[in-house]
Amino acid sequence: MTNDDNSEFRSEAEKMLAGELYDALDPVLVKSRERARNLCQNLNATREHEQEARRRILTDLFGSGGESVWMQPPFYCDYGSNIHLGERVYFNFNCVVLDVCEVKVGDFTFFGPAVQVYTATHPMEAQLRRTQEFGKPITIGSDVWVGGGAIICPGVTIGSETVIGAGSVVTKDIPNNVFAAGNPCRIIREITKTSNLNSPGDTQD
Repeated sequence: MTNDDNSEFRSEAEKMLAGELYDALDPVLVKSRERARNLCQNLNATREHEQEARRRILTDLFGSGGESVWMQPPFYCDYGSNIHLGERVYFNFNCVVLDVCEVKVGDFTFFGPAVQVYTATHPMEAQLRRTQEFGKPITIGSDVWVGGGAIICPGVTIGSETVIGAGSVVTKDIPNNVFAAGNPCRIIREITKTSNLNSPGDTQD
């Protein structure tokens, strides 16, 4: 969270994207979330043969990258406009991205089914939590593979060419080119040319 002497003059959307405390019930933010939810509902209602309709929805939904993302609905997000994707990012079934802050994803990154990406978080103090929340941006590099059911927590950066094990909870930054897994997620080993075939304990989706 950041403190800014001019924060009282910022819009709630500006505070949100800056990682400051903000009011999620601000009418502008409510309207933006409604837009994203309607687009997600439209996306999730499409049939497999309606690829052109899906592409139009995804281009409208995402801040960037909708023109090449490979999406398997259903998919859910808060705003969509704060999600910025590189080329040919893949989302399997039932992924959720809570994008109150920016989510940046590099080229050719794969998300297994039911992956959860959370920039949203809340104050620890209960009274403040009733009216205010905040977020921390997430950055995921290129050629990352996130296994099914993994959770990426607020503020995390995952390096390029890294593999995150299925069901992992990523609470801290993970560097490039490693296999990391567990709760909390930790580095298991570096990825080398001999890592192409998973061992039984490394199964992904």
